[in-house]
Amino acid sequence: MSANLKDSLLDLFEGKIDFEGQKLAEDITKFTLIAAAVFAFIVGALFQSLRVTLGIFGVASVVLCLVVLPPWPMYNRHPVQWLPTKESEPSS
Repeated sequence: MSANLKDSLLDLFEGKIDFEGQKLAEDITKFTLIAAAVFAFIVGALFQSLRVTLGIFGVASVVLCLVVLPPWPMYNRHPVQWLPTKESEPSS
């Protein structure tokens, strides 16, 4: 495995996301869960089946987990630039 590919894979799996990425993941989660619940309820009511309702919501939840849980690069587009550390003087 080349060093460049290895570095890219390590960056992908390192788990870093920034504050903007956290907000994006939260917004995606809120919208998707609400939309999936409404859609599953409507389809389940049309079919008169709780199994259909829970199946649709379950599939949507699994897909949502695949989208928001891994640290995808789209969640680290605005990395925080921390200040450099100060060298402290040894106390006497």
